[in-house]
Amino acid sequence: MALRANLLNRSHLNQAIFEESGAPVATPDRDKKAAVVLVGVDFGLPHFDGELEELGLLAETAGLRPVARLACKRRAPDAALFVGSGKADEIKLLAQQTGAAEVLFDQALSPAQQRNLERFLGLPVNDRTLLILEIFAQRARSHEGKLQVELARLQYLSTRLVRRWSHLERQSGGIGMRGGPGETQIELDRRMIGEAIKRTKERLVKVKRQRGTQRRQRQRRDTFTISLVGYTNAGKSTLFNALVKARAYAADQLFATLDTTTRQLYLGDDAGRGRSVSLSDTVGFIRDLPHGLVDAFAATLQEAVDADLLLHVVDAANPHFPEQINEVMGVLRDIGAETIPQILVFNKLDAIAAEKRPSSSKDYYEIDGEQVPRVFLSARSAEGLDVLRGLLAERALATMPSDARPEFGDAPEAHAGDWAQ
Repeated sequence: MALRANLLNRSHLNQAIFEESGAPVATPDRDKKAAVVLVGVDFGLPHFDGELEELGLLAETAGLRPVARLACKRRAPDAALFVGSGKADEIKLLAQQTGAAEVLFDQALSPAQQRNLERFLGLPVNDRTLLILEIFAQRARSHEGKLQVELARLQYLSTRLVRRWSHLERQSGGIGMRGGPGETQIELDRRMIGEAIKRTKERLVKVKRQRGTQRRQRQRRDTFTISLVGYTNAGKSTLFNALVKARAYAADQLFATLDTTTRQLYLGDDAGRGRSVSLSDTVGFIRDLPHGLVDAFAATLQEAVDADLLLHVVDAANPHFPEQINEVMGVLRDIGAETIPQILVFNKLDAIAAEKRPSSSKDYYEIDGEQVPRVFLSARSAEGLDVLRGLLAERALATMPSDARPEFGDAPEAHAGDWAQ
C-alpha cells in the first residue's frame, strides 16, 4: 500500500493519499516549484483575505508557485464540493489554462469535500491546514520541534482515512457475506496511525518534563523570564538577535523559526542597578492556526505561559496589524497566557513612510479594554531599541527589593486610534 509505505514521509504523504483515492494522479515536484491555483471563499467573515496574499506567501514558503488566484462569495460551504459545482468548473478550467498541478484552498476542507474536489478536478487538492503543517515539517530543526509537527500531522491524517478508499471496501450482499465499509486495510492504517500518535505523545511527555525541570531551576534562581510572541514574520527573531546578540535564524518569510531559543539578557538602569533575565523566542502565530499544532506545540508555548512578561511583537508596516493582534490574543487565550503582562513592540519602523511615523517613541494601545504599553522600533536598524531596553529594565528591576517601583511614564494619553497607517 502506498499509504503504508509513505506514512512517515511528509514530502509524499499527501500524494500517497491522493493516489489511493483512485482519481487521476498529477505528480508535482516541489523542488521545481509546482504551479498551484489559490482559492478562497468569502463567507462574510471580517478577516477574509480577498487578495489571498497570505495564502500565496504560505504557498511560496512551502516551495510552491502560485499561478492563479480565485476568490468567490458564498453564504455557507457546499456540502459536497465546498464551492459548488459551477465554481468547481471554473477552477478546473483555470487550472488547465495555467498548467497548475495542485489546488490550494484558504479554508479547511472536510475529508469528503477534499476527496470530491480531487475526483472532480483531477488534481490534488490541499487546504490551509495541511499547507501550514507541511511548512512546519520543513522548518522544524530540534528533536522537540520535529516531534510536535509529527504529532499534529498524524492527527490530521487520521481524519482523512474515513471512507476515502472506497475501492478497498468489502463487497456487500449475499447470504453469509460480510458487508459494509469495515475494510481491513483501512482499519490497519487507522491502527498504525493511532499507535504512531501514542508513541509520539509519550516522547513529547518526556520532552515536556525536561522543559519543566529547566523552568523550575530558573524559578529557584528567581530568574525574571520574558517571552517573545507575535504574528509570524513580525520580526521576533530579528528583535531577539538584536537584544541578546544571538545568531538565531531570521528571514523575511513566514515561520522562519519554529524552535524555542532561550538566552540570558542583562538589563540595567542609569542608577547602576541591573539584573540578568531569561529571554525566549517562540514560534509565530497565524490566522486559523490548526488546533492540532496549538496542542502539539504546548511544550514550546509553555514558555509563554510561564513568562513574567510577554513582548508582543507587531509588524507596524502591515495595514492589517489590528487583526493580527487579535489573532495572537486568541492563541494566548487558548493556552492560558492572556493575563500575563505585555509590552507591545511595533516593529519595522524603518518600513513606514516618514509622514506616517508616530510622533512619540512610546504610548499605549488598547487591548480588550486595557491600556498596554507600546514601543515603536526597528529591530533591523536598532532605532528605538534603547527605549525598549529601558522599559524591560524597569519591569525586571521592579521585581527586586527596591525603595520604589519605576513607573512606565505619565498617564496614558495616546490610544489605539491616535496612530494609524
